[in-house]
Amino acid sequence: MHTSLFGLVARFIRQKWRNYASSALMLAGVAALTVWIPRHVGAVVDALASHRLTHAALGIALAELVAAGFAIYFLRVGWRQRLYGAAYQLGMDLRTRLYLRLTLQGPTFYLGQSSGDLMALATNDIDAVEMAAGEAVLAGFDGILTLLMVLAMMTLGVDWRLTLCALLPFPLMALAFNRISRQVFRTSHRALNCFGALNAQVQESLTGIRTLRALGQCERAATTFAALAEDAADASFKAQRWEAAYEPVVGVALTSAAVLALGAGSWLVWHGYISIGQLTSFSMYLGQLIWPMFAAGWVLTLFERGRAAWSRLEPVLSAPDGVDDSGLETPLPLDGDIRVDGLGFRYPGAAQATLSEIGFTLAAGRTLGVVGATGSGKSTLLRLLLRHYHPDAGHACWGMHPIQAYPLSELRAAIAWVPQESFLFSASIAENIALARRGARRDEIEQAARLAAVHQDIERFPQGYATPVGERGVTLSGGQRQRIALARALLADSALLMLDDALSAVDTETEASILAHLREARRGRRAIIVSHRLSAVADADWILVLKDGRIAAQGSHDDLLLADGWYARQWRYQQLEASLDAN
Repeated sequence: MHTSLFGLVARFIRQKWRNYASSALMLAGVAALTVWIPRHVGAVVDALASHRLTHAALGIALAELVAAGFAIYFLRVGWRQRLYGAAYQLGMDLRTRLYLRLTLQGPTFYLGQSSGDLMALATNDIDAVEMAAGEAVLAGFDGILTLLMVLAMMTLGVDWRLTLCALLPFPLMALAFNRISRQVFRTSHRALNCFGALNAQVQESLTGIRTLRALGQCERAATTFAALAEDAADASFKAQRWEAAYEPVVGVALTSAAVLALGAGSWLVWHGYISIGQLTSFSMYLGQLIWPMFAAGWVLTLFERGRAAWSRLEPVLSAPDGVDDSGLETPLPLDGDIRVDGLGFRYPGAAQATLSEIGFTLAAGRTLGVVGATGSGKSTLLRLLLRHYHPDAGHACWGMHPIQAYPLSELRAAIAWVPQESFLFSASIAENIALARRGARRDEIEQAARLAAVHQDIERFPQGYATPVGERGVTLSGGQRQRIALARALLADSALLMLDDALSAVDTETEASILAHLREARRGRRAIIVSHRLSAVADADWILVLKDGRIAAQGSHDDLLLADGWYARQWRYQQLEASLDAN
């Protein structure tokens, strides 16, 4: 269900009503003292004019004004502390919600999103919503309360005719505010979109900086960045220009009100309807209307910014999960057979199915090899087993139940997956490997690295396992990144190991060593190995050969060689290629 910004703020105020109530009480105190000061000054002026005020009384009156000033100061500090503490909590809650939503979304969601724009949502957009819930709410309350109290004092404490005369310009100011606020929303929305596009360009350029340099495209990327930066600056300038339009409107309205009040007030004093002290008080009250008017412009600015930000943020927060996670079956039977029957899938917008009529059974302790030409659906099969996508046809079962019957967290905890593109975090090598299991001991980390044939490489680094790998493992070679990712999966020691062409960046000798380690270390555990290099699946118990998303052939390595099909031709070609490389 979609929620408006006002609904979000109202719900948050109900949750944090103590903070808002205490802030409102302190603001009411500030407003009461603020409107008392002009009345008190007017009374002192009249007493001085009539020579009724003694030196002692004047000293007391001045002391009261100073005390009121100190009280206003401390009350303003207090309400800001109470209010902003609550508003920052909203920002933290929204960022947490956004992060959790993004971590629960499947790959389909990210097809239409850019990382840079999502990062902009977590920064600029949430800041704007936070300001609307904090500063705008209390500034609006303060402005309205001050306005009502000032108008009451002007009307009841001075003269209603003078008040009515001074308020004549204000309806025109309200019309101008309405037009400006619509423009602020439009320009703020564009500014946020431009910032998101700029952020996406920076993130993409930094991620692919080595590719840009290798292709000599740095200058072109800089030109693109400059164009986006110019668009963002222009959008921000237009938004700021409309926001700045509030101040001149307020200035014109208050100046007009002051002129009208001075003219009408002089006439009333001349005819004895009000005193000079009352006109002095009225002039001070009129000056105090500056804050409510500026507060109105400020509140409208913050709310329009917040609405623009919320219109971008709310669809992401309310986007449904890419994959349903309503499974309740626990525990997952780790020793149960994995059975796939009639599995079919087509990517959104694709002209034809990526997988069709896929079926196999994988018992505990067995290894399944999956091979085929590029684009035959090998990686998609693994993603369906991981439930990154929901199949369009058929089903996959683990034990007695479909994999959809198990909670996602439990299913994925039972699977160690090494994708084609190995991802490493900006941490040390040991920390990257230990992500698979919290509290893993150093000897366990090293043992996993040995199984992945990367221990010796790590030992050659000056800092060993403490070596930072940089963002996405930029300081390592492709083969080292793959083997560290494999070590991480092996440390998890999950019931099912899935390797998606995870040894493509290592040489055949290292590959053979790793596969031998896997057979020995994971004896009794099942595995699915996807590979373009057929030597990686030669020892598998069963091999599927995919073509155009369908099973073109299946059997053991020896069976497929005897069939003399695609598998046999590829095997001979790769063996010949390996012998030539060896020579």
